[in-house]
Amino acid sequence: MDATTLGSVLALAGVLSGAVVAYLGKRGENALNGYSTLTEQLQEERDRLDRKTTEQALALAEQAALRAADQAEIARLRTLVTNLGGTP
Repeated sequence: MDATTLGSVLALAGVLSGAVVAYLGKRGENALNGYSTLTEQLQEERDRLDRKTTEQALALAEQAALRAADQAEIARLRTLVTNLGGTP
């Protein structure tokens, strides 16, 4: 093999290996973009669920306060009925 042929073969191998590296690099970049997008979507969903959970906790606290007020009113009315001579 003379020097020209050897140089051509080495140049071809270099070009092919460069193409393979570029292809794999682009695939890796696309994969990273996909993972970044997935991560962003998961964080948005987590934040949405946190807000929903907070809203539900506030609603439950409000219902608990209303129930406590109702129980106090029931106890007051039972005492009033007993004081007036009735049976609760």
